[in-house]
Amino acid sequence: MPASNSVCRAPVFLIGTLACLILSAVPVARAAAAAAAAPAAPTAPKPLEYRGSLLVIGNSFQFADGSAVRFYRPNTVTDLNQGGVGGIAAVIKAFANQAGLDYTVSIETISGAALDRHLRDKKELLSRPWEHVVMAGYSTLDQNNPGNPALLVRTAKEMAELLAAQNPKVDIRLIATWPRADQTYPDAGFWHGQPIEAMALAVRAGYDQAAAGTPLIHGVIPVGEAWLRAMKAGIADPNPYDGIAFNQIDLWTHDHYHASNYGYYLESLMIFGDLTGLDPRSLGRNERVAIDLGFSAAQITALQQVAADELTATKGRAPLQTFTPVPLPR
Repeated sequence: MPASNSVCRAPVFLIGTLACLILSAVPVARAAAAAAAAPAAPTAPKPLEYRGSLLVIGNSFQFADGSAVRFYRPNTVTDLNQGGVGGIAAVIKAFANQAGLDYTVSIETISGAALDRHLRDKKELLSRPWEHVVMAGYSTLDQNNPGNPALLVRTAKEMAELLAAQNPKVDIRLIATWPRADQTYPDAGFWHGQPIEAMALAVRAGYDQAAAGTPLIHGVIPVGEAWLRAMKAGIADPNPYDGIAFNQIDLWTHDHYHASNYGYYLESLMIFGDLTGLDPRSLGRNERVAIDLGFSAAQITALQQVAADELTATKGRAPLQTFTPVPLPR
């Protein structure tokens, strides 16, 4: 009898053990299934490639008077005058970050000033070992003598020497600015009666002379000619005094002198592309700055195309390099 009871009990023991094993495996299987279904943990963003310091020297054309760009992302750059300015400096930094690059960006601007004012009043602020500098003089070349490049030629050389004394390897570039509608269309304008191209080309010629005046200046960024290209392409209206044509943008702001958000955006695209050698079109239709400023996708791609075309047209320039944009850090 004992043997018979032992035999009868054996299957019950085995069945119970098997059931226990099966039940204990259920939570493990559920956990494994949940882990498989869960989204993968986000990968850490690739570190930005550091390119050194960048200083923007200029005036209201660089702190972006008359537009939302003036106080755009001011926490991302250093305003050496402590005015809370973001300006084109912040836009350029945003472009660089989206391209996987980083600069320590500073801006030093004086409203209505040529480079002589910076040399006179801001020399101490500027006397640092900057690695990259972009700078511009007064919009008409000389406020008291429009169209005359002599002041720009002299002061650009003096500024370049000041900067190179702190860092002999500094990369200095000049910003040839845009034509002013208020200096072209009204009777009192210095370029009145001439096409809008006249002022842009006169300003560019002045900057070319300034760059030729010293080997310390490495080039001229043709912002004004990019504006002309946008007008010729039918993207921007060339004359705001007779109204803005349907489906075109106004590169000037309300005073027909300073730039609008669109104008400063194009200026910044040109500086970004010239400085980095990267293709502005790679920023894409979802580029963050333009989205923040309320541009349409068509406007974004059109302005990026203009910048790329103008940069490509520059003699002696290496082909622009494409890149895959990354999200802009908050």
